[in-house]
Amino acid sequence: MQKYKYLEHTADAKFESYGKTIEEAYENATLAMANIITDTETIEPKITKDISIKSENLESLLYDWLEKLITLLELEGFLLAKVKIKKIKEIKKDTKEGKLHYYILTATIQGDTYKQKYELKTEIKSITYNDMEIKKDNNIWTITAVVDI
Repeated sequence: MQKYKYLEHTADAKFESYGKTIEEAYENATLAMANIITDTETIEPKITKDISIKSENLESLLYDWLEKLITLLELEGFLLAKVKIKKIKEIKKDTKEGKLHYYILTATIQGDTYKQKYELKTEIKSITYNDMEIKKDNNIWTITAVVDI
């Protein structure tokens, strides 16, 4: 199974990622976005970071996750080499205040800071909800996303 592919888009970058699990589809979406910026295979996995993200649904979880990676690039110069989504867990709880429903993503990423050592192809300005879709069909998860370049 192919990990991801880039789709035609008039002004921005659009991709579709695939996985047998939601975690695998998120990993492949992460790589698709990271490879818009640079060639992830050339990045040395010198730095390891554990990350946890909490959001109210799968689309906002994807948005928040990809936005976190863009923020790491902007603030720390962090370029992704490898990603492992450990778990995407759905939480449903009944509380005195009402029902709670959210998702938690836990991941480990590896990479390096660019410090003029790596070639950057383009800059991603932001993640968008435009054309974002997460679906499961015939036991394959598909994520479609657009990033503003």
